Amino acid sequence: MQQLIILYTMENCSFCHMMKEQLKSEKIPFIDRDIVKEEEEYDLFVKAVDGNEFVPAFMIVETDGKTHNTRFFAPDRDYEEINEGVKIIKENYEKFNL
Repeated sequence: MQQLIILYTMENCSFCHMMKEQLKSEKIPFIDRDIVKEEEEYDLFVKAVDGNEFVPAFMIVETDGKTHNTRFFAPDRDYEEINEGVKIIKENYEKFNL
C-alpha cells in the first residue's frame, strides 16, 4: 500500500509556505501542486470540496495499485489553522507508516 499527500498551494501564499515548512520539519513527504500551473486539476479538487477555493488544501491518497482511497481537506471546512492541517496530515502519515 502506498500513501501520497498532495498539497495544493500558490507561489505567493504565506500560509502555503508555512504548511510546506512544517511538513518538511516533520519529515513528511508531499507532492506540491501549484494551483495556477495545475488549474484543471485544482478545479476538480474544488468541486470535490463543495467549491472551497482556499489554500493550502490537500488530499491524502492511499492505494494498493488497484484500489484508491482519497480524502480531501480544505481550510475553513476541515481545519482553521495551518498547524491543525499539519496535525491531520501527521496523524494520517504516522498511522499509515507504523
